[in-house]
Formats: sequence, structure tokens, C-alpha cells
Amino acid sequence: SPGGDLGAKKKKKKQKRKKEKPNSGGTKSDSASDSQEIKIQQPSKNPAIPMQKLQDIQRAMELLSACQGPAKNIDEASKRKYQFWDTQPVPKLNEVITSHGAIEPDKDNVRLEPYSLPQGFMWDTLDLSNAEVLKELYTLLNENYVEDDDNMFRFDYSPEFLLWALRPPGWLPQWHCGVRVSSNKKLVGFISAIPANIRIYDSVKKMVEINFLCVHKKLRSKRVAPVLIREITRRVNLEGIFQAVYTAGVVLPKPVATCRYWHRSLNPRKLVEVKFSHLSRNMTLQRTMKLYRLPDATKTSGLRPMEQKDTKAVQELINAYLKQFNLAPVMDEEEVAHWFLPRDHIIDTYVVEGSNGILTDFLSFYTLPSTVMHHPVHKSLKAAYSFYNIHTETPLLDLMNDALIIAKLVSCGVF
Repeated sequence: SPGGDLGAKKKKKKQKRKKEKPNSGGTKSDSASDSQEIKIQQPSKNPAIPMQKLQDIQRAMELLSACQGPAKNIDEASKRKYQFWDTQPVPKLNEVITSHGAIEPDKDNVRLEPYSLPQGFMWDTLDLSNAEVLKELYTLLNENYVEDDDNMFRFDYSPEFLLWALRPPGWLPQWHCGVRVSSNKKLVGFISAIPANIRIYDSVKKMVEINFLCVHKKLRSKRVAPVLIREITRRVNLEGIFQAVYTAGVVLPKPVATCRYWHRSLNPRKLVEVKFSHLSRNMTLQRTMKLYRLPDATKTSGLRPMEQKDTKAVQELINAYLKQFNLAPVMDEEEVAHWFLPRDHIIDTYVVEGSNGILTDFLSFYTLPSTVMHHPVHKSLKAAYSFYNIHTETPLLDLMNDALIIAKLVSCGVF
């Protein structure tokens, strides 16, 4: 589902994994805290080292761990200890996989009581039909969710976008899992699950997609993220689902797929001004703007916005296209209508209708602004994210060029 990792300024990898129980990659600080396991000899075993000295060493190692940050590639990840993920039913990074199937059998008895939170915090199932609650979630994510490596951009999911992403067909309220401060009821943590049918080779499994794991910045040291992951796992298990897929911008055990983001400038002047991108050597701003200039109108004959009547044909195009992959979603008509029918400022889908009335191709992208931090003029940067683009008649380059033109027309600065 849409959302995920901020691909800002650099080409970034998006790691996708499949696991036995729903878990999710944490925010950057949470992942960092999982990346090192501190082992200190206790005084009872070596009385020559004073307790104060041991504590100083431990603090220094924790500081070093925090400075290192989360692993960005397999080589970095292979040198780390994953304090939380090593306890979960996921393959180890260096494990050689010789067969496929469930890592653990489905459970007959699932824990009925919620997991314990640190003192002073309480669980709350968020009712997103309540505008005030939805605004609370928007604020939490807007102030604490994914940032780029240099802390210059942060996703700014609108309330309408959140409803689209979190309430697809089959959504359950108990899968919108929040954490509040007990005293003042402030929302300080969140994790979500949405249902998805996923095909692995020839078998289709009912799973969930985990998304929007977010912990308030001031709570990053309290180990709230692992409890959120365990709790959403429990709630999903109660519905008889024991597998999940999720993505992260860092390497966690163990990726089954990797996707690299590439960026295409639509508004080079703004991108340079906010330092999202930089002028290449020997390039002026004027030459850069000329290089990225796009036509004012699309090229493909028969290209038009998707309508309700197109749902069945779009579903057939999607499922035929996805047959070539060994890991892919399986969507019914209701899901296709939800994810692809155009919504202002959220999702744009255009189909190509031939002269015989048959749909041969379609393009789609979702729109997500990012808050621009620390800039005196620009406060927001609107980005278009390629969603599904399927061609059977139109050359893919022509289809994607039309996607760029449409994204520019709806004021996106980058694709």
C-alpha cells in the first residue's frame, strides 16, 4: 500500500520482506536502537572494574551505536546484532533458504490480553471516522514520521490520504493501534495493518500489510516500537492471519525484494532552492530547467482518467501483468476501485482506450507532499510516486512521459 520511505535527494532502496507474524520496520531511531547488542561484564565476575566505569562504557557504546545509525545495505546489516528481530520468526540475514513456506505453523491459542506498555502509557484503538482522532494521527505522523537522512524533508500525509491508505476493503478498526500518555491522553505512538491477499509462487495467502509505525521522538529510547509490533501481531493473529508484508528504508532481517527509487525533476528551480537536488557540475539552473522541460499536453491517443466503469478491465490488466512475478498481490474488483479510482490530491489513474473501446494500458501515481524543514520560503514539496503502470500497446516510455506531464500539471515538483 502507499506510504513508506522518504526517497529524498539520494537514490534509496526500499526493502520488502515477508514474515511469519506481522512485524514492521521501525522508524530510524527505533531501528538504530535494535542494531547493537551491548554486552558488558558484570562486577560480580570481575570485581576489579567499578560499576561507575562499566556504566560509562555502556553509555559510550550506546552513543556510538546511535551515531552509526541503521544499516543501509546487506554488508552493513550482516555486522550487526538485531536485538528485537533475532527473537522474531524471520530468516536470519546470512541464512540460506532451501524451501519456502511458513516459518512457524499457525497458532491455535493466541494471547487474549494486550501486551504491557511502559508505565504511564495506554493502548487506544483509533476511530478514524472521528475527525478529531484523525487530526491527532495526522499531527503525530506530520511531526514524527519518516524523514530523509539529512532531516530536511518529512512526509506530510493529509487526513484524506490516511483514510485512503488505512481503510481499504476489509479494514478492521482494531488494526489502527495507538498508544497514548495515560495522564493527558496525548497520542504518542501508532501502527497499522490492512488486509491483503498475497500470492507466493502458486499459493495465495491472506496476509496484512504493516504500515505507519511511528513513535514520538521523545519516546524513542523507551522501546515502544517492539511492543507496538508485538501488539499488532497479536491483533492480526486473533483474526486467523499469521503472515505479513512490510517495507522499510533500512535493512532488517530479511529482505525478499528490493526497490530502488529514482527521481525525475519536474520543477528543478524549486528542488534546487530547497536543496532536494543540486546542480550538476558545469550545469546552470537555466540549462537544467531546459533539460527537464516537458510538453504542455499528453501524447498518447485515447488517454483519459479512469472511471468506475473501467474497474473490471483495469483489474484484468493488473492480474495478467502480475502473473510474471513470484511475490505479488491479488486484487479483486472492490480493491482495484479503492486503490485506483482517481481522488483529488491522492491518486491519479489514466487508462488508454483503443478505438474499439478496449483498455490496453494504464498509468497511475499517488501524490504525497513533504514538509520542507528549515526553509524561509518553501514549506512544502509535492511529490508524485509511481504506483502501477501497465502497457500492452502503448510504448512504456510514451506512457511514463505522459505520467510526468500529468504530474507536472497537478503541481508536483518531482516524480
